[in-house]
Amino acid sequence: MPRGPGRDLCAAGAAVLLVTTAVLVGRHIQGTSRTLFADWPPLLASWNPHLGPGTPAAVLVAIATVAYGPVLAARLPWRALLPLTWGTATAWTCSLALVDGWQRGIAGRLTTPHEYLQVIDRFHDIPAALRGFTRHILLGSPDHWPAHIAGHPPAATLTFVLLDRIGLRGGGWAGMWCITVGATACVAVLVAVRALAGERLARGAAPFVVLAPAAVWMGTSADAYFAAVAAWAVALLALAVTGRSPWWAGASGLLFGLACYLSYGLTLVALIAAAVMVLGRHGIRGRPALLVPLLAGLAVVPTAFTLAGFDWWEAYRLLVTRYHQGVGGIRPYGYWVWANLACTVLVTGLATAAGLRRTGAVLLRRRRGGTGQAAEARLALLVSAALIALLIADLSGMSKAETERIWLPFTLWLLPACAFLTLPRASGSSPKFSTLLEQGGPPRAGGPPVRAWLTAQALLALLLNHLLLTRW
Repeated sequence: MPRGPGRDLCAAGAAVLLVTTAVLVGRHIQGTSRTLFADWPPLLASWNPHLGPGTPAAVLVAIATVAYGPVLAARLPWRALLPLTWGTATAWTCSLALVDGWQRGIAGRLTTPHEYLQVIDRFHDIPAALRGFTRHILLGSPDHWPAHIAGHPPAATLTFVLLDRIGLRGGGWAGMWCITVGATACVAVLVAVRALAGERLARGAAPFVVLAPAAVWMGTSADAYFAAVAAWAVALLALAVTGRSPWWAGASGLLFGLACYLSYGLTLVALIAAAVMVLGRHGIRGRPALLVPLLAGLAVVPTAFTLAGFDWWEAYRLLVTRYHQGVGGIRPYGYWVWANLACTVLVTGLATAAGLRRTGAVLLRRRRGGTGQAAEARLALLVSAALIALLIADLSGMSKAETERIWLPFTLWLLPACAFLTLPRASGSSPKFSTLLEQGGPPRAGGPPVRAWLTAQALLALLLNHLLLTRW
């Protein structure tokens, strides 16, 4: 029976097997019945080996992050690490998007027939558009909304309408908005991990959060922007309950309310928020008044949209009907319910598969009354909450395909599990954490060090973006 690092490799191997099975079975189904509506299942992509202007930059960012990321994560002051994380994540996402070129990779992404910029002119009278929003959701309705507009509450479309109103018109500005705002989600994740589980684990997660294969879909997708809003809602809640700050609580509630009006599925972020509340329960007990600004902030966006004439519940009911009117009603649940998990492997990488294996081990030790570190158990609970939210989304059947982008708000919270790969196997005689991270990880018989896992993450992203042409 493999132990320690050997089990990490087994977990990574199982993830590879899952992806391979999903590809082979998916191509068979698509080739015979053509019911998957995906050329390269389980991803919505087509086979198209290519290079682009972003290729040199993507390779350089990957090499630099693998070589220096662990050292900088261990040594830099925290206030310097956060902007560096954002800058590197932005560069990584931009360079990957530019592999497809400026027009196809960034500027044209949000201007396709299914996307938000197609309906900017229909929002010249915003109050009227909100009042009549639900009348255009179903396919049989007059002037029905394109797929992505119908599939989301109107705050998603309004974001791009407002960008247009302030002069940031066109797909280029919209694409760069999604990339730059989306990259801040990496910072939010680290802020939350530090607040709830300590700086050591946050620093360990930093290079993996930056160099995630998820960046392939963060650029350029509106879901990257949605993920950032949800991530900051969680991060500010973590700061509120650990620092007992009513201001952070109010800001968190405001962003949670906005998130629910950006995407219906983001209501499941409540599970991650619940984990934060559990981890910060002592702060809440010490200052229960924190719930007042949290709930007040949470009510702002829903109240504003309701008063403007948009009915969230009615819109969601109509969306379910619209979903089954289209390809969502044809795609087989029996394939996607497990193939979506293969998508998650491709988005989060093999290092995350190994990290999730260690997450389970940490929780199991705590359940058995082991002597594991409390910080590790707290991080494991946070990651597990995100995994549960993702599994509920999967079982719902409302996420058949395209989960590589739709689930970004959940998959980003799986990445901190990689911090467990930077920890020594035992306390006492092991080197200090900072030394382990700077040297690429602790020496383990048969186990890859941190830089090897980071290299695997980068290679996966580069291969996906250069061999496939992703679309949505």
